[in-house]
Amino acid sequence: MIGSVAPLQAAAAYRATVSPEASAEGGFGATLQRAVEGAVELGRGADAASTQALTGQGSVSEVVMAVSRAELALQTAVALRDRVVSAYQDVMRMPI
Repeated sequence: MIGSVAPLQAAAAYRATVSPEASAEGGFGATLQRAVEGAVELGRGADAASTQALTGQGSVSEVVMAVSRAELALQTAVALRDRVVSAYQDVMRMPI
């Protein structure tokens, strides 16, 4: 069953992402990889929730919540990509 994310769970996930231990384990690349893997898992969860709803085993509210979380993760990934591309273009425009 897919439930909503409680504020305490969100705070714990944030602390785990920005903690010194997390940054020591691979740095930015590892953090980015974990974020992408999390977004993929949210997409898979949304697919599973919609499949369960279609077979009559899940509720519509669970599907809406799962799809909303997956959509937010995708929007965040696209915004991050846009910022990285913009920063790269700024660096390329710098005079040597």
